[in-house]
Amino acid sequence: MSAPVPFSDAWFDALVALVFEAGDAIRAVAEGGQLAVQEKADASPVTAADHAAEAILSAGLRRLTPTWPQRSEEQTPPAPAQRAQWSRFWLIDPLDGTKEFLAGNGEYTVNVALIEDGRPVLGLVGVPGQGRVYLGWVPAQRALCITAQGHRTVLRTRPCATPPVVVASRRHRGEALESLLHALGEAAPGLQTRAVGSALKLVVLAAGQADAYPRRGPCSEWDIAAGEAVLLAAGGQLLTFEGAPLRYNKLESDLNPDFWAVGDPAGPLATVLRGWG
Repeated sequence: MSAPVPFSDAWFDALVALVFEAGDAIRAVAEGGQLAVQEKADASPVTAADHAAEAILSAGLRRLTPTWPQRSEEQTPPAPAQRAQWSRFWLIDPLDGTKEFLAGNGEYTVNVALIEDGRPVLGLVGVPGQGRVYLGWVPAQRALCITAQGHRTVLRTRPCATPPVVVASRRHRGEALESLLHALGEAAPGLQTRAVGSALKLVVLAAGQADAYPRRGPCSEWDIAAGEAVLLAAGGQLLTFEGAPLRYNKLESDLNPDFWAVGDPAGPLATVLRGWG
């Protein structure tokens, strides 16, 4: 059986500092003009900023939790037989939204999640362009926004607004999503949509700045886990269109099924989304 998580304010502070450090490294690469872009096997881009943040996070998490495994987008994946033994591990995306980073719009994040028995219990989403880290500790329903100056704000989702705001991917749209957005608009006249990049879509739900995020299209486990933890800790919900929670550390694929997330699980958008499957 796994040892207890070393829950303490000092431990959380160390994790937050680590995510800030990774964000600083990303911005330093950008400011230094070292944005040589390589293409990975899946045709997605990777830069020196991805690798700089990866090195900081990997080393820092190893110092804090030396026996806990790590899984990162930028690491060679362990064999499925090895991962099958993991009841707890870190799931990392050192730079989520590399295309947004390259576009210079600031909508990229640093994602770190702690997975327990296939579900996220802790998530940190760093937003270097805003100088903020969002933290969600699910067992205690504790969700915070921490600024680089150390100011802390408690996060809570909001009751579904009138009219509601739906966030959607800036780059992964399609007929299935447009059809769903149309159905949501019929259920909630005046519905507004916002294109938002990376894990920020889940963060804005957690912060009470939007109401729903439907996802139709591929994304990987490391893209979503940290943001899901922040959203759950702030009072929101994320489910597949079959009504099940996402599972992490799937051995057959790193890709998530389509899903939807809401800030208000009892609101009208959740009712439509729950019946869409």
